[in-house]
Amino acid sequence: MQYKYITIEGNIGAGKTSLAKLLAKKTGAKLILEQFADNPFISKFYENPEKFAFPFELFFVAERFQQLSEMTGQQDFFYTGVVTDYLFVKSLLFSRINLTEDEFKLYNRIFDIIYKTLPTPELIVYLHCSTNKLQNNIKKRGRDFEQNISDQYLENISQQYFTYFKSQKNLRVVVIDVNEIDFVNNPADCEKIFDLIAKEHAVGFNYYSLE
Repeated sequence: MQYKYITIEGNIGAGKTSLAKLLAKKTGAKLILEQFADNPFISKFYENPEKFAFPFELFFVAERFQQLSEMTGQQDFFYTGVVTDYLFVKSLLFSRINLTEDEFKLYNRIFDIIYKTLPTPELIVYLHCSTNKLQNNIKKRGRDFEQNISDQYLENISQQYFTYFKSQKNLRVVVIDVNEIDFVNNPADCEKIFDLIAKEHAVGFNYYSLE
């Protein structure tokens, strides 16, 4: 694998975990998955976001930091390769949407302290889907706490990601439009993504459409 630390990202329901598993299996890389189900505030947040947003986001940033900091302590990190299904910065992007101004200021101070200690992915792969496809995927997987997510919330998340990626000059970001393919059920579509990931990509924002 050309890139030893690859992060698969995307909006809710984009298929990032599925692709991360497939890529890790193909390359033999270590797989690190976000343990979202361990968050004790997840159902409470979706029922009452104003009340539970801060502990919800604080748990995620602590959990993600622990996972990634443990990864960097492993001696074989740059030999076997690592694939994750989340970018640590997503903690900041989601909190900007979910928290009040005062809560976000406090959260941002905590984030800045720990972010500096973590490695940066060599390649970020972002799976771009339309809001309609995201909603269809969310309904198919049937997680109760996700069923009332609004279109506006998903669109806000997408905007946060794109704004962040386009503002970064030192990250290698590959955005793949996956609206017209099914990489989970169609091996040929999956290979298209693998081939794209394996290519040399320029630092900056790179957009690809697959059909």
